[in-house]
Amino acid sequence: MKERKIFGISWNVFLLGIVSFLNDMSSEMIMPIVPTYLTDVLGIGKALSGSIMGLIESLSSLFKVLFGYFSDRFRKRKAFVALGYTLSALAKGSLAFISSWWEFVALRVVDRIGKGIRTAPRDALIAESSEKGKTGKAFGFHRMMDTLGAVAGPLVAMGLLAIFSQLPRVVAYKRIFIISAIPGLIGVLIVLLFVVDKGGEVKKKIKGISALRSRNLQLFLVIVAIGALGRYSYAFTLWKAEELGLTVMQGLGFYALFNLIYALSAYPLGAYSDKIGKRKLITIGFGIAALASVAFAFARNALELALAFILYGIYIAIEDTIPRAYMADLAKEFEKGTVIGAYHTVFGIFVFPASVIAGILWQTYSLTYAFLYAAAMNALAMILMVLTREK
Repeated sequence: MKERKIFGISWNVFLLGIVSFLNDMSSEMIMPIVPTYLTDVLGIGKALSGSIMGLIESLSSLFKVLFGYFSDRFRKRKAFVALGYTLSALAKGSLAFISSWWEFVALRVVDRIGKGIRTAPRDALIAESSEKGKTGKAFGFHRMMDTLGAVAGPLVAMGLLAIFSQLPRVVAYKRIFIISAIPGLIGVLIVLLFVVDKGGEVKKKIKGISALRSRNLQLFLVIVAIGALGRYSYAFTLWKAEELGLTVMQGLGFYALFNLIYALSAYPLGAYSDKIGKRKLITIGFGIAALASVAFAFARNALELALAFILYGIYIAIEDTIPRAYMADLAKEFEKGTVIGAYHTVFGIFVFPASVIAGILWQTYSLTYAFLYAAAMNALAMILMVLTREK
């Protein structure tokens, strides 16, 4: 039976896009207020704040190769996807009931573990639900929907902040945390009731990881690690806005602009990568990352900051979309979860020290040095992509 399609992609990919929209809307309702919540409400210093944000992002990736392997081993994707989304939704809502930084860290770790459980199995399911040679298009659509949720989230947060403007800031934040769990739980129901698990269609069981022995893939993972060392948390961009004298509401507006650019770019860039080659577009992405970091470093007004956010949005659209499709193309059908998970894990391991270094540079010198460091690492990654060719 031929699978139903919508907008030129499979019904499964479309549904997973809707789920990601809801989950990211849930996440981004609280993400823009988290930096202020950490420093102003919980009283955590800047360097520690940067380290915490990096640690949280890094932890999720450590689980991705493991659960990617489990989804390959048991040839089941859907159960891991649903479990991961459930943990994340409950953790976000529970933030309303904390009063210390360590409780915040514990719940954010649960949220990120949820992400670690679901990501590689979900990406493998997207690859299995895609036409051959069209993985870039499928992942591009998924990242577009994910990021449209990230556009909606800050806008909803802005509306809720306005509604709760007469309340003490802490009370308003706690109410937003509770409300944020609702769209995430709706997404879980969609996965359980409507998404079709494709893992059972894979006939061969995983025994070894042949793709990870590939010289092309090993070199690429080294470059991914270098690029990850230049990846800073979104919190640094909001702290830059604060440094320029923008209010929290204005910072939310710039963050929404970044996510809008990301959303509008991801799908066409994903489809374009199927035509010109994924490695080429990934290389360009590292170059744009370096430019974005320089723009953040030297932004002195709202217009220059807007340019930085636009470049940052295009860069993230490339680097959060195309490498997943590239890894899916390299992997055999029975090891897609493991191979995609390996990419996420390598990336995540090196994202943590990146945020720690950026936080130290910020506290010791200024945000300018943190962004210039990021620019240097991304420029190095771009050069290495040019110098290394597929064999």
